[in-house]
Amino acid sequence: MKQIIYLLGIALMPCLSSAQGPAQDPNMGIIPAPVMIKHTTGKFKLGVTAFIKADKSAASEVKWLTTWLEHNGYKVRMGDAASSLIELTTSGTDGLPEEGYRLTIGEGKLVIAGKGAGLFYGIQTLLQLMADKKDIPCAYIEDYPRLAYRGMLLDVGRHFFTVDAVKAFLDRMAAYKLNRFQWHLTDNEGWRIEIKKYPKLTQVGAYRMQGEVAWNRDWPDSVTYGGYYTQDQIREVVRYAADRHIVVIPEIEMPSHSGAALRAYPSMKCPLDTSAKMDWAFDILYCPTEETFQFLEDVLTEVIALFPSKYIHIGGDEAEKTPWARSAFCQDLIHKKGLKDEKGLQSYFIQRIEKFLLTKGRNIIGWDEILEGGLAPNATVMSWRGEEGGIAAAQQHHQVIMSPSTNGMYLDYAQSRNDKEPVNIGGYTPLQQTYDYDPMPASLTKEQQQYILGVQGNVWTEFIGTPAKIEYMTLPRMYALSEMSWSPLSRKDLVDFSQVRAPRHLARLDAAGVNYRVPAAIGVADSTVTLHGASFHFALQSPLPGAKIYYTLNDKEPGDTDWEYVSPLDIVVPRGETRVLRTIVITPGGRRSVPTRTVLVNTKE
Repeated sequence: MKQIIYLLGIALMPCLSSAQGPAQDPNMGIIPAPVMIKHTTGKFKLGVTAFIKADKSAASEVKWLTTWLEHNGYKVRMGDAASSLIELTTSGTDGLPEEGYRLTIGEGKLVIAGKGAGLFYGIQTLLQLMADKKDIPCAYIEDYPRLAYRGMLLDVGRHFFTVDAVKAFLDRMAAYKLNRFQWHLTDNEGWRIEIKKYPKLTQVGAYRMQGEVAWNRDWPDSVTYGGYYTQDQIREVVRYAADRHIVVIPEIEMPSHSGAALRAYPSMKCPLDTSAKMDWAFDILYCPTEETFQFLEDVLTEVIALFPSKYIHIGGDEAEKTPWARSAFCQDLIHKKGLKDEKGLQSYFIQRIEKFLLTKGRNIIGWDEILEGGLAPNATVMSWRGEEGGIAAAQQHHQVIMSPSTNGMYLDYAQSRNDKEPVNIGGYTPLQQTYDYDPMPASLTKEQQQYILGVQGNVWTEFIGTPAKIEYMTLPRMYALSEMSWSPLSRKDLVDFSQVRAPRHLARLDAAGVNYRVPAAIGVADSTVTLHGASFHFALQSPLPGAKIYYTLNDKEPGDTDWEYVSPLDIVVPRGETRVLRTIVITPGGRRSVPTRTVLVNTKE
């Protein structure tokens, strides 16, 4: 029940002021921005007792809504009423696209119309409207997604996360209408799923010495790290996700990223490969022997029994093929199969796995490297090395999921270039880059664009070892991904999103004690400003309600004992001199932004 409360909107809070109030916000504070909102007069007032009227088919949605209302102090009664009535219905949904809903807010009655996921998403919108206040402005909302696939990946191979942590991740996804969860369950550094036929995968492959991996060289080798999910726990997570209209797509990496499996069962390595690494490396590959294929088919048979998803992600990325190049067996296989080279051998490997999965009624997804050597006939390509792989696949009439690291989809990348950011893998993915991304390449024809299923944000965890850091790295960028993948382009507005709506959502996280990245003050950034004059003018704005801005002018990092910003600053810099403005934001919950540093230069000329 604890997890349900998180999903359904953090508990009611006193109305929070913001730079732009709800009356001026055309999107009513909703993330992602709805397709259409028609504002009307009046307000829906929810009394002490809320009445719920619902179709029989909406039983699970009634449970969601009832739980949230009762958690926030309301009494709930089922049945009709003249006021404080919330109606959930599948009627009135004619013409709505898949996952769509209609929300009609009147003074005494509120109606959510939708089917399945659509009704669920209508409730998520309602709970956002109720999160800050009890009275909701009357309006008519019609809403549905732009993209069918709106995904997030969580890597549990590099660092293991508990079932509760995974559920919290799913809760945040569902609250913002994300519907595909790629569970990265295996990698060099850990095998996280119980396979009953091969117990050593978890007895051996789920654990490593902390000092083995590149990012933990300062850990002593005597510290054991690891964990895995039992098959019962896997089923629990899959059910939990399904209740939130999220499909879980398992990823079982092959032929590379297989170090954990090969440590457990080393006979599947190429004969000359004597490594026993569970580390960040690309040359740890399965040898494509009959033993290996039997092993993978056995593993996938158990995986299929646990995951109803039509897709199984098989990785296929970052396979440095040196072990195959020096393997007499692999070279002989290349010759026997009439393959061109090791890339052709990888294509043979992937196509053989695809044929097996097709016999089980499943399709494969692979990273864009599976294009090399020839694409498997029914494969879906997940394009991560830019958009080029996705474009090539769509031109070949293959389905595509855009997930380019170069376009804001890698949420393990740093959120600013400031050296005060938490330790990360590198890269740079600011909020705006995620928000601005359009996964429909203009180079594709309209017919080819139909093969673009959607987008996915990825949380790789080499440098993310705790649930709190997952929160920091994904919030608020997950909000940006949500709006980018759901809302029509005509409804996107970066200023409204980042300065009006997102601040209100972050304030709820702050009050609930959820971690997130506190944005810098609006109106200042790490930069050097040169001016041919003596005065620099700064009009700043708090990035979330109730947060305070503190600053210094002596290049010292500010804190809550320094000057508090209360009105626009005019900073005088003598000709030929320099001053340094540093700012920090401190929230009501005590969280702090990364401090900014702005160098002010008044030239002599």
